[in-house]
Amino acid sequence: MDYKVCIIGAGASGLATAKTLHERAITFDWFEMGSKIGGLWHYNNDNGCSAAYDSLHIDTSKERMAFSDFPMPNAFPNYPHHSQVLDYFKRYAKRFELIPLVKFRTRVDHVEPLPDGGYKVSTKNLGSGITKTSSYNTVLVCNGHHWNPKMPDIPGKFDGEIIHSRYYRNPDNFKNKKVLILGVGNSGVDIACDVAPVAARTFLASRRGAHVIPRYLLGRPADKWATPFLSRLPFSVRQALLSLIVWLSRGRQSSTAMPVPPTKILTEHPTVSTELLPLVKTGMIKPKPAIDRIEGSEIIFTDSSREMVDALIYATGYRFSFPFLNDQLISTTENRITLYGKVVHPDHPGLYFIGLIQPLGAIMPLVELQAKWVAGLITGRLSLPARHEMTQEIVEDQVKLSKRYVPSTRHTIQVDFFPYKRWLEHQLRRTAT
Repeated sequence: MDYKVCIIGAGASGLATAKTLHERAITFDWFEMGSKIGGLWHYNNDNGCSAAYDSLHIDTSKERMAFSDFPMPNAFPNYPHHSQVLDYFKRYAKRFELIPLVKFRTRVDHVEPLPDGGYKVSTKNLGSGITKTSSYNTVLVCNGHHWNPKMPDIPGKFDGEIIHSRYYRNPDNFKNKKVLILGVGNSGVDIACDVAPVAARTFLASRRGAHVIPRYLLGRPADKWATPFLSRLPFSVRQALLSLIVWLSRGRQSSTAMPVPPTKILTEHPTVSTELLPLVKTGMIKPKPAIDRIEGSEIIFTDSSREMVDALIYATGYRFSFPFLNDQLISTTENRITLYGKVVHPDHPGLYFIGLIQPLGAIMPLVELQAKWVAGLITGRLSLPARHEMTQEIVEDQVKLSKRYVPSTRHTIQVDFFPYKRWLEHQLRRTAT
């Protein structure tokens, strides 16, 4: 074979993976469709996959999101702006001499299994147009999962402007307009708070509402209330503690017009925002229920209320998408993909997914551990359970997720930071015999 390992993508996951393999002298080819590193955090990335908007700040604190051997600068705020996150990745890449290893402006078009093991990978250089096919023992998929917009299917035709949050950049185009944002995840709420000061009216629609958690709880970054000790307590105890801390920090959400979900906190991915509830209280943002149908410029909601709007912004999430993988090889229907530990496909040896998780907490340290685990599997130092054991654990994990979380395509890859971190660390001790 020409090379042993293929890495796809140079965002956070690709950077951590390449750094880990490089330190272990594992030979690899590393492909990035854009001309720069950073993935999602490279604003207006020319790979066409960045959803970053002007006002975007990361919603995990800088200490929790940093890689283990490369802290974020002390001068950065607790919640860095997207430009600072990108700057951090550039410093990381420079420190570990990663940039010369990337083949930029190279798109991976196809990954196909070979009859005798390994994978055939077809690429295209987007500058020269030259195509190439090479064979690899291992393929590491690091292309992210926040780039292929999921659009809702709503009856009717809208006469105004419609965009997905993936394409939102700033509120300039929405000045003095009546704007409806559909979706109360972190992007939808951020955009609503961004638009509200300049729009004529701002509506925020959702089916269920959301548990809104401020960035700071009793003066501390919210994610710092999650600790290894607390993560070992019974789930109901953790729910009660977090509910109390949130209530002490921002009062009762029910005292505002923002709907409170019927289920308890931690049964869906939390929405982190300090600005939303004050804007709801002042009337600058008006919550609405789900959209029933659209009639021209009029939106009819499930409570039969109606609003005339000029623009719709769908903050309705993303579909898992791996354009280089055949659907028969890897199914992503309803954002479900059967992976052991969210990384290993039991039916396709040598095909690994890095960063395909939605943590309650920061993703970067977990990606780093995933990369170390996979590096150990590549070298043969670490081992996997038998296929039937992996399959059984996948089923058990899916059952646990379905019992805990509200049914939604956004909850198929949820993990709790510290429990999942401990699980990965256990895998790193599973040495081959």
